Amino acid sequence: MEIHEKVSELRISKGVSQTFIASKLDITVSGYNMKEHGKRPISIKELELIAKIFNVETSSFFDNIIHVKCN
Repeated sequence: MEIHEKVSELRISKGVSQTFIASKLDITVSGYNMKEHGKRPISIKELELIAKIFNVETSSFFDNIIHVKCN
């Protein structure tokens, strides 16, 4: 699951609106919606704030597996 999908799933599971999160990030609802749908990147700073809002670790948005590319 991609980071933006995890953010969306968490927000929905907590019953929080996109409008609320967008206001906390100081961006438009449209801009936030694009981030949740993977059309714009979510910055580390934004991800840290989202984690703080939901009282979760920022690392919870990342896979627990390290992907290694072999040649």
